[in-house]
Amino acid sequence: MTLEPLRVPELLRQYDLRPQKSLGQNFLADHNALLKIVRDSGVGPADRVLEIGAGLGSLTRLLAASAQSVTAIELDRNLFPVLEAVCRPFPNIRLVQGDILELLPETLFAEEGYLVIANIPYYITSAVIRHLLEAEVRPAKLVLTMQQEVAERITNRDQKMSLLSLSVLVYGTPRISSQIPAQCFYPPPKVDSSVLIVDLYAEPLLSGGEMDTLFKLAHAAFNQKRKMLRNSLRPLLGGDPDFTAQVLGKAGLDPQARPENLSLAEWIALVKVDPL
Repeated sequence: MTLEPLRVPELLRQYDLRPQKSLGQNFLADHNALLKIVRDSGVGPADRVLEIGAGLGSLTRLLAASAQSVTAIELDRNLFPVLEAVCRPFPNIRLVQGDILELLPETLFAEEGYLVIANIPYYITSAVIRHLLEAEVRPAKLVLTMQQEVAERITNRDQKMSLLSLSVLVYGTPRISSQIPAQCFYPPPKVDSSVLIVDLYAEPLLSGGEMDTLFKLAHAAFNQKRKMLRNSLRPLLGGDPDFTAQVLGKAGLDPQARPENLSLAEWIALVKVDPL
């Protein structure tokens, strides 16, 4: 099925709507960029898709033309009349008005293996990723359009670990599939975007209890990332400097290292010592 591009500015005028800055609304309007996201996602006739931030339906309808089904989530009630009109020709689209952070994926999908495709604003990127990856019914792949800088941080382009990159790497392998210039959006944001794909492991690298330990340690360390580990982790480990040094030594870590310099394997080694 060949679909003509949607004219985003005209649709907004027709329904007397304006992009809401408070909701991070920058609508991807470039048809070729939208088609590339669909191609990069690898979505096919057997796939179930969860789209977050359906907006005006520009990507939703392209996904519906390729996928078995699309469950499209949109927070803004004011966009729903447009979204319903754009998606009406596609019986395999299910529209849901709500906040993805308050919706449990297991209420939307009975089985694992669905694809998540989303254009998410910067301020909820980390929360959305954690929410999806910790769900009882997990996706097989994430395809996320986000700020270029954030995507590069997740993929460790600068060889420095961040809390966000660590929270992704324990669940899957991230890669940047393409870049989307700011002018492809309406209104254009101040920065360019990247399409980040995370191919998820069948099981996370750590168990549930170990994951809790990881994030307690990581939050403590990255909240004071300029401090050495022996100082940033000491309050969490009871305040005893000797015990803290002992724990770090058992994990094979330099007590003077900073959290951004640790590799994924070193974080896992620290968790395996089970200091908490």
